[in-house]
Amino acid sequence: MSRSRDVVEVIAQTLADRAEDVSATEREGVEVIHIELSTRGRDLGRMIGREGRTAASIRALAELASEDDGRRVVVDFVDNP
Repeated sequence: MSRSRDVVEVIAQTLADRAEDVSATEREGVEVIHIELSTRGRDLGRMIGREGRTAASIRALAELASEDDGRRVVVDFVDNP
């Protein structure tokens, strides 16, 4: 598991009403780390934020956490009903 995934998961759990409903999965490639963040209910809207500002911040922090690695980070937000 990468530091980027850990950062994304901790931030998402902090924003969520129920931290146990949040999960972050990771797929690592040669040039890209792909993180899929999933949650239930209204928490997804809270993580995306107004006009996507919170999502952009989460993505920026994930990118900074992987800076030593040299790979790009992609964070996708998924709603689990």
